[in-house]
Amino acid sequence: MLVSKRPQRTLAREAVVDGVGFFHGSDVHMRFLPADADSGVRFVRSDLPDRPSVAARIDRVVPAQRRTAVQDGEARVEMIEHVMAALAGMQVDNCTIEIDAPECPGLDGSSRAYVEMFDAAGVVEQERPRKGFVLDRSFVVREGDAVLAAHPSAADGLTLSYHLDYGQSSPIGNQGVLFSMTPETFRDQVSSCRTFLLEKEAKALRSMGIGLRTTEADVLLFGDSGVVGNTLRFPDECARHKVLDMVGDFALLGMDIHGFI
Repeated sequence: MLVSKRPQRTLAREAVVDGVGFFHGSDVHMRFLPADADSGVRFVRSDLPDRPSVAARIDRVVPAQRRTAVQDGEARVEMIEHVMAALAGMQVDNCTIEIDAPECPGLDGSSRAYVEMFDAAGVVEQERPRKGFVLDRSFVVREGDAVLAAHPSAADGLTLSYHLDYGQSSPIGNQGVLFSMTPETFRDQVSSCRTFLLEKEAKALRSMGIGLRTTEADVLLFGDSGVVGNTLRFPDECARHKVLDMVGDFALLGMDIHGFI
């Protein structure tokens, strides 16, 4: 069921971020520009001839290992989930993003820097309602050991729950979190939670030429005894980061979700 619950929003002014891509190791410059109502989020490849662009929508998602990527013709942008999470988490619905590389910068592996940038730029309401999708029935999707269940909710907005279990032999312990997602909750409880992987996975990726400019300070690496060369921001930071990724990927629907997932 489609509804309208709030006005659309965009940035009050331009914002800029620079960093390094985790996968390709590119130097990346991004400009976030205010956009008209109903335009959604669009990435513009400013480094390519004719500046091709791709909308951040589910119908533009293409296969990519360990990251979310969208493509339309020559315009391809990878690892967009942390940017999309920040936009959706802070309810920035319309934004044009100019990027001069094939992937978004990894920064510290979270959405925190993007959220701080949006807070500094400011957000303004627009004179068009934001579409919302209200879950009116339950469904379950299974793939391997992963299960996603979505249910109607008595409350407005999106409630996200995540249970992480990699087994007894994993250095990452079982974790579970539940959040009613608001801009304040996303900013304070989710946005700073970083991406993570096992130390042996990182070594395998580097042997393939992936992540060569990424260090222990950029992501959470887990060795046999726990985090290597870093400190957790929350005891359940890994599960919280999975919620961050969920927020970013659900944003590709192009409307707010009202329900419990």
